[in-house]
Amino acid sequence: MRAFREQTGIVAPLDRSSVDTDQIIPKQFLKRIERTGYGEFLFYDWRYDGAGKPTAEFMLNQPQYAGASILVAGKNFGCGSSREHAAWALGDYGFRMVIAPSFADIFSTNAGNNGILLVRLSEEQVKTLIQNAERSPGYKLRVSLLDKTVSDDQGFSTCFEIDDFRRTCLLEGLDEIGITLKHDAEISAFEAQRASRGW
Repeated sequence: MRAFREQTGIVAPLDRSSVDTDQIIPKQFLKRIERTGYGEFLFYDWRYDGAGKPTAEFMLNQPQYAGASILVAGKNFGCGSSREHAAWALGDYGFRMVIAPSFADIFSTNAGNNGILLVRLSEEQVKTLIQNAERSPGYKLRVSLLDKTVSDDQGFSTCFEIDDFRRTCLLEGLDEIGITLKHDAEISAFEAQRASRGW
């Protein structure tokens, strides 16, 4: 998992609440066995029309949001099914973080395990960021996990809270397997002792 410390990136505004995982990555694209290759299908039903052509009104198809690495969305982001593919699709597209007032619990775990930082800000703050991104082409935010801050060059600055365990995992680039491997020596010693005693 890629570590996350600081990121300055273009903001893509998604002014919708309760964005569910089936909209993030529709079920017909879940046949792959790899974790990569999902980015092109992110928000597919919103990005493309029935003929598979990009819809001009959807923000990811607009040039001012090209290369965006920060997604700002409404409350309850990532609700719906538990598919980890939603986090894979966001990461594969290029998003390193999502800012929203709230997130679904299972999505939060999946995102953290895949190196995506989730930042909870108030609905008022999120509304401000969405408006800034819509009004200012190329609008950027600087997000620091080290300082737990979000800021821009227009005067916006705030702090956010994050679970200490999740923060450490993101800073060190550790998923659940990586955390276990940090204790490889102790595990090996225990297994050797266990074998010697015939357990």
